[in-house]
Amino acid sequence: MKIDVTYNFQAETEPLDADRYSLSLQEYHRILWSKPLPNGKMFELSKIVNNQLYHKSDLGEFYLSSDRAIPTFSKWKKLEHIIPQIPKDRISNFINLAETIGGIIIWPSNRIGEFQTINGARGFNSKISDRLDLTIECIRRYYLNQESPLYETFKRYNSFFRLFEDFKGYIDFFLFQDAVTSDYSSVRIATPFDNFESVPVPTTVDEYMLYMNDTMEFVQARNKRIARFGS
Repeated sequence: MKIDVTYNFQAETEPLDADRYSLSLQEYHRILWSKPLPNGKMFELSKIVNNQLYHKSDLGEFYLSSDRAIPTFSKWKKLEHIIPQIPKDRISNFINLAETIGGIIIWPSNRIGEFQTINGARGFNSKISDRLDLTIECIRRYYLNQESPLYETFKRYNSFFRLFEDFKGYIDFFLFQDAVTSDYSSVRIATPFDNFESVPVPTTVDEYMLYMNDTMEFVQARNKRIARFGS
């Protein structure tokens, strides 16, 4: 299957959730992330029920599922005073881009005890609010054994993060290089960052425009990497 980085997966399954119901998205993930890990071992993924992916080897056993990881906040009630002030075509372009493969990732899908999965924790943690850039900052800190709003969640899935050895290994594997600085020491966060103290959801038109423009730039750059990798 040829990787089309312009393809809107949610449009394929509307009104159903593309993460759960898009067979095309499941296949894209299988193709893209079935590849050698930093240690040289092959991370071969197979498709199973409920649009999940599966791997079992001496590396461990992993159930993985898709996460459309870029929130546009365009339907949030808290932003109903902001969104109408932005041209509709800009919002539409943002939404469409967020539904392409450059804005989508996979995580372990199995719940551990009564705790949320990574996907769930990202969305429900008020210091993250589903933002991918803030999630990647949490991942950077996790590999350094530093606290973050998602540290305890990540710790439950340590076997997954251990596959990539370190932060650079994780970033390179999932083609997230455009989310970090060239030396991998910092994450490019879309809005001014104050160590998770402020609300991650934009509260003004200027904040929203900054978040939207920076996020779109990242997704477009990642799509280019994916296109080169998948060609």
